[in-house]
Amino acid sequence: MLARVGISGWTYPPWRGHFYPAELPHRQELAYAASRLNSIEINGSFYSLQRPSSYRSWREQVPANFVFAVKGGRFITHMKRLTDVEHTLPNFLASGVLALGDKLGPLLWQLPPNFRFEPARIEAFLQRLPHSTGEAAYLSRHHDQRLTGRAWTGTATDRPLRHAMEVRHDSFLTPRFTDLLGQYGVAAVIADTAGKWPQFEQPTADFVYLRLHGAQELYVSGYTEDELSRWAGRVRGWLTAGLAAYVYFDNDVKVHSPYDAMRLAALLA
Repeated sequence: MLARVGISGWTYPPWRGHFYPAELPHRQELAYAASRLNSIEINGSFYSLQRPSSYRSWREQVPANFVFAVKGGRFITHMKRLTDVEHTLPNFLASGVLALGDKLGPLLWQLPPNFRFEPARIEAFLQRLPHSTGEAAYLSRHHDQRLTGRAWTGTATDRPLRHAMEVRHDSFLTPRFTDLLGQYGVAAVIADTAGKWPQFEQPTADFVYLRLHGAQELYVSGYTEDELSRWAGRVRGWLTAGLAAYVYFDNDVKVHSPYDAMRLAALLA
């Protein structure tokens, strides 16, 4: 089974002249990164609703055997705090996510650090998540007027749709939370955050979603060969157990993430 190893986002000005050649046009940065990695998290979707034209363009710029993870909107996770999902989720899905077609991988739902575990609220959200692109297309058709004229509500094929949840409060370190995720087939993100936020150990779905933010300093420190070797061993173990694996490096401040991702991918190869 193939491990997906990539980076969180691809547009970072400090990367120019380092990971990206200085003469590379900005519009070619995604294609350049996708030629060296087999997956990338789309982060712009977290900050605002994107447009179908953007998702279509991103899809056209990457190789055939490439997958995007898409980060759920902070309007849902941070502002609405998983309430009013019957309105916010259709809007997010209608914004163009399904335009990625067969290059659509998991959806990532990241909760803020001050979000405490509330079982009823978490379960109500999990219940509404679509687990196929057909279900997602159906939900997207219930978008509100803000998406009128700019919605994408179809899918060429009905494919499984995966979800992962990243939490940042210690109150989630309870079997009740991981049991809920397991019940709904949602992956608990295994996040390396330099000890700042909770780190889960056991998979809760048929895939693992790993985010590596920095072992020593959050978003800043790179990974040593020994650290990468240890993570490679864990990923191999998950693959051997029949689990799919998605790994994203988010230690982007000092241009570590693309190089760490390529080094881990080489170890797994």
